[in-house]
Amino acid sequence: MSTMANYWVAKGHEVTLTTIASEADFYPLHPDVKRIALGVYVPSVRPWDYLRNNLHRLKRLRRVISSSRPDVVISFVDVTNMLTILATLRLGVPVIVSERTNPRTHPIGWFRGILRHLLYPRADAVIVQTEEVRRWTERFIRREAVYVIPNPVALPTNRVNRAVYSVSAARTIMAMGRLEHTKGFDLLIQAFALCAAKYPACSLVILGEGNEREELMALTRELGLAGRVSMPGSVRDPLKLLHQADIFVLSSRYEGFPNALLEAMACGLPVVSFDCPTGPRNIISDGVDGVLIPPEDVQALATAMKRLLSDEAKRRCLASRAVEVAERFGVEKVMGMWEAALKQVVQNKDRERAHRRSRS
Repeated sequence: MSTMANYWVAKGHEVTLTTIASEADFYPLHPDVKRIALGVYVPSVRPWDYLRNNLHRLKRLRRVISSSRPDVVISFVDVTNMLTILATLRLGVPVIVSERTNPRTHPIGWFRGILRHLLYPRADAVIVQTEEVRRWTERFIRREAVYVIPNPVALPTNRVNRAVYSVSAARTIMAMGRLEHTKGFDLLIQAFALCAAKYPACSLVILGEGNEREELMALTRELGLAGRVSMPGSVRDPLKLLHQADIFVLSSRYEGFPNALLEAMACGLPVVSFDCPTGPRNIISDGVDGVLIPPEDVQALATAMKRLLSDEAKRRCLASRAVEVAERFGVEKVMGMWEAALKQVVQNKDRERAHRRSRS
């Protein structure tokens, strides 16, 4: 969303970025983006807390949207999408909601699942990231209202990863994402353990933060990898560190359209990824610009990592093609898709209003 807001403000549009929480922004925003943090994210312990808290969020969000008088509202992520649809009822403003992961594998609970099926058809458009998710969405959303738009990747200043061509015996495998079960870093650490003895100078770096840090650190100690695996936390400019790696691994159990994978490939890194239900297979051509392996297969992951660690020619070959993602999913190209969707949605809304006026 920061990428989108910055892009549109730079083109002269007025953009308001609103969040439910009041946390400090991790990603930089253009100074002309109007930023509103509602500060109404409060954990719901009891059922009546859930109802009361969400009613409060609805009121605050509706007030902000109404006062902003927008031409269109865009919402990201399932729960916020549902809040936004409810908050904009009868305001007459076009609403676009976007799923940012694979809803078939990402659990949100039965009650929220029912609400999503009831509320999403009220949106003027639903943006998904892959054709696989489009097919899921079209089971309860009219086809013409569903758009497939991938994540954009910015062109890095240095597109060639120099570490790939290092003659040093020391190698660095890098991964990036929230330290949560869905990202599969426990599987990655287990696979790295199968490589560690053969490559004693190799290290694993996992960028990101999350609630599984202690469990993952305990796993590294259990597998005798203390000192070989590091977790430096979240970094604001991961591209600098990516340029120092030799291989990037995506070990997710499921994904939407992984930014981490796009960024690593744009940096010219050879990549290995689980072929989880959506995302990686839409980015990687197996054996051409990366390596896809069966989902959650630790042994296959270890084998792929060892093969790349020992084959400099293969690393060079994959890296040379990986950088092409910067053209396939560049910001200008992807934002062009967003602008086409917005134009269509606004036109449809205008026709709908004109039709209602003619009938009255």
